[in-house]
Amino acid sequence: MPELPEVETVRRGLEPVMEGRRIAHVLQKRPDLRFPLPENFAKRLTGRTVLRLERRAKYILIYLAAHAKGPPQSHHPEEVLLIHLGMSGRFTIWPPKQSAKPDDKGAGPDGAGRHDHIVWDMESGHKVVYTDHRRFGYMDLIAADEIETCKHLVKLGPEPLSNHFSAHSLQAALQGKRTPIKSALLDQRVVAGLGNIYVCEALHRSGISPTRQAQMVAGKTAKPTQRVERLTATIRSVLQEAIEAGGSTLQDYAHTDGELGYFQHRFKVYDREGEPCSKSGCKGKVARLVQSGRSTFYCGTCQK
Repeated sequence: MPELPEVETVRRGLEPVMEGRRIAHVLQKRPDLRFPLPENFAKRLTGRTVLRLERRAKYILIYLAAHAKGPPQSHHPEEVLLIHLGMSGRFTIWPPKQSAKPDDKGAGPDGAGRHDHIVWDMESGHKVVYTDHRRFGYMDLIAADEIETCKHLVKLGPEPLSNHFSAHSLQAALQGKRTPIKSALLDQRVVAGLGNIYVCEALHRSGISPTRQAQMVAGKTAKPTQRVERLTATIRSVLQEAIEAGGSTLQDYAHTDGELGYFQHRFKVYDREGEPCSKSGCKGKVARLVQSGRSTFYCGTCQK
């Protein structure tokens, strides 16, 4: 499943083509994805101007103006198109008058690929095609003034790259939790947007065992422990590094231009079972265990 860096990379790819642009037409090829699409979905999107694109955790938020005349900057958001990519959802941007055969994931320039489900025709002539062969992604339309309290976002924790995420906030969220620190960090109420890959990487770079109880990492005082300070900084740095590298390509993920992400070439532990630990001076090897049905990769020598 695409994690925060992948979703942010997709948002950045869509921004130049959609932000400030009018949606001329929407082709909806099926009534549902993972869940039924909103009633009159294509009609409600057609003719709207995209004001801005944001990301919250693993969601892309497209702010839409009401059907109004005048320059985009004079519009006020009426609704937000909320998008979750699921396991295999992806966007492809096709330039005007692009002619090509569908690619190996079933995306075509005219939206006729076997797994193309929704096509946005932008007034500029660009086509934005949503492809999802597993159909685990979903979309919803939310009133703009209700977006923060909608069912999808209301229980999410702080954004790890925002000022709301700090050693103090993480310390408070972890205290009293008897679950392993790996499981605690995957809890979207603790910190939003983290997934299996980047939790494994952050814990390894922080030197923290994935099996250590969250409350032991945090300790009992209000002041953040050294482990929490180190972990907070590492979460930020590993996510920023992944975004700069264009995310990670695992199975279905790709940029909106079809190019692949390259952060997987920088993994220190993820999917490297049996290989030597990459930390300087460590003679351990990367091991794998299963926690809550997910593979955890770590070094038992340097992660305490």
